[in-house]
Amino acid sequence: MTGLTPENQAVPSTASATKHVPELGPPAKPKRNKYAFACAILASMTSILLGYDIGVMSGALIYIKRDFQINDLQVGILAGILNIFSLVGSCAAGKTSDWIGRRNTIVFAGAIFFAGAILMGLAPNYAFLVFGRFVAGVGVGYALMIAPVYTAEVAPASSRGFLTSFPEVFINAGIMLGYVSNLAFSKFPQNLGWRFMLGVGSVPSVLLAIGVLAMPESPRWLVIQGRLGEAKRVLDKTSDSPAEAALRLEEIKAAAGIPADCHDDVVQVSKKTSHGSGVWKELLIHPTPAVRRVMIAAMGIHFFQQATGIDAVVLFSPRIFKTAGLKTDHQQLLATVAVGIVKTSFILVATFLIDRVGRRPLLLTSVGGMILSLAALGTSLTVIDHTEKKVTWALVLSIATVMTYVATFSIGAGPITWVYTSEIFPLRLRSQGSSMAVVVNRVTSGVISMTFLLMSKAMTTGGAFYLFGGIATVAWVFFYTFLPETRGRSLEDMDELFSGFRWRDSKSKPKNNKNSSSNPEVEIGPNKQ
Repeated sequence: MTGLTPENQAVPSTASATKHVPELGPPAKPKRNKYAFACAILASMTSILLGYDIGVMSGALIYIKRDFQINDLQVGILAGILNIFSLVGSCAAGKTSDWIGRRNTIVFAGAIFFAGAILMGLAPNYAFLVFGRFVAGVGVGYALMIAPVYTAEVAPASSRGFLTSFPEVFINAGIMLGYVSNLAFSKFPQNLGWRFMLGVGSVPSVLLAIGVLAMPESPRWLVIQGRLGEAKRVLDKTSDSPAEAALRLEEIKAAAGIPADCHDDVVQVSKKTSHGSGVWKELLIHPTPAVRRVMIAAMGIHFFQQATGIDAVVLFSPRIFKTAGLKTDHQQLLATVAVGIVKTSFILVATFLIDRVGRRPLLLTSVGGMILSLAALGTSLTVIDHTEKKVTWALVLSIATVMTYVATFSIGAGPITWVYTSEIFPLRLRSQGSSMAVVVNRVTSGVISMTFLLMSKAMTTGGAFYLFGGIATVAWVFFYTFLPETRGRSLEDMDELFSGFRWRDSKSKPKNNKNSSSNPEVEIGPNKQ
């Protein structure tokens, strides 16, 4: 270690500041920013809409099938079609949020889902119910895209992973509410119970519309609109320190093409920057190597999150438990509530580990656990399917491995997918890039949901889970070789990270991660020398 020269003492550099940060010790770690925390909670409430729909449909389908006398194909379509319909919202959300702002897009999502929930609850027949799911699906598509983007743009780097995992937390909270709703209304008359289950889904969207009034607009959106004064005030509230707020503002200005010496409250920004024009060309036609890698990483992580079967388990857990040997509706719904409790509990654990452990270790551990759980679940269900008498150990193993599967999913693959995607896109490409990733997520989920019952008949339920286990194995290899660690990195620093990452780098800890979890300036300094 060399001493400081007089020149270095006279002109403090970013590097020297960075060098001394570790010597400050634990007291330098900032406290959790309560204002950013509150903003993240309010934005992430939009994710309750999707979670509730997934959870409530798992039980409502039992009674809808009996009430409308529909077959398994129609049940599968009803379960998965919302994900396909959500593509309309996901595709439109990027452009919409660039035009009207992130906050107003959240309000719009809640209003659309409210209308969809009411239509589903009042549906007189199967066709009208599908139409209601179309309307609700558009709202879900908007909500899925905008919540993680808003949260990532508001959160300081020291707690971005923690805060950006909130959408997944609220998806799980929604699933849990859906399961409880199923149990609560299961004793109602057959033609009323499922209507209450679906109609109650309008309540969270009303609460969301009220809560969003307390949220500020995204500082990054304000900057690309030229509203620097407002952006500075939001950053002052959501950053860990005044120095970090100033640094974040300078980085966002640079990304938006605004000169660093411009300190006006309102500036003129080109329409190309402020309204996202030319973005699709940058993403798809002439991407840089770093942007191409970001696109592959984002689409890959979203594809594998759904292709490993999570929505099949969550939507059809009563059917899975029936196959395993639980005979009555009450037993199946009770076991499903247990799934919701496990899933929600482990997602809460994950939120506290993401910024401490990092994205890659949690993701790889999570998918490894999913592989083992799916193999064991496939084996136990295959044994049950090929044995006429009740096999107690296989029944217990089936239930246990469903629990371990959702637990390992929730500890990593669930939240990190949304955290990672919201972090890696450059500012100008973030809305549309995130929209494309959500499209992949919803298409994959829709295909899995609509075909699971048919797969179960064609290759048995156990065989379907063996297939999901094989896909999870491919996912683990992809994550290990393709996804760099983003913990603590500035959102404006991702281009360099994705340009230079090679899979062998994953074997050694990135040199600028050591102190990044508490102070974003620490890692940015060395990268810019």
